[in-house]
Amino acid sequence: MYITVNGVKLYYEKTGSGRPLVMVHCNSMDHKIFGTAVKVLSEHFTVYCPDSRDHGKSQKVKTLHYEDMARDMYEFITALGLEKPVFYGFSDGGIIGLILAYAHPDLLSALIVSGASLNPDSTKDLPMKFFRLWSHVDRSDKMQIMMREPDITDEMLAGITVPTFVTAGERDVIKLSHTQHIAQTVPGAQLKIFPKTGHTGYIMRSRKIADYILSVIPE
Repeated sequence: MYITVNGVKLYYEKTGSGRPLVMVHCNSMDHKIFGTAVKVLSEHFTVYCPDSRDHGKSQKVKTLHYEDMARDMYEFITALGLEKPVFYGFSDGGIIGLILAYAHPDLLSALIVSGASLNPDSTKDLPMKFFRLWSHVDRSDKMQIMMREPDITDEMLAGITVPTFVTAGERDVIKLSHTQHIAQTVPGAQLKIFPKTGHTGYIMRSRKIADYILSVIPE
């Protein structure tokens, strides 16, 4: 299905029944990464999986900014009339979720973020060196955005009032200190570190994130 919000046409899939759950994917991928998790979650929630702008089947754009992508999700939720959805964001989706929850404190019922960064310095040194080198080959803005954004401040984190759950892999490309800082700065946030896994291992082709969501969010 398609919907036009914030001046862009977004593709999304809707499955299941129950309270609404919006799931937003990482950079350079699309809603399909949640396939295994959605099979589990759709038995308990109505799951909405949009492709972010310039990703998947959604409209292409020249320049990406996380603030615009967060605005997309605000208009997506309001245009579909979703009442107090749960928002789950992985990596870039987690960045979007943090910005969204700060900007619209009454929009969501809960926020879950996995592998989210606060700024480009959140990525460990070795992966960031690779990304910087590759950015000279891949000139797409999907790559370039990681070099300049996000810029999520402590003031923004402290201003998030919705119940928040922060996760990462033990071997994540995001620095553990930054993940811990998110959980420590968002009031009342809970932290979960998945052992023996990296950035994607507990999310792609895995039901681990679905089981976690079900463990912290009532149906």
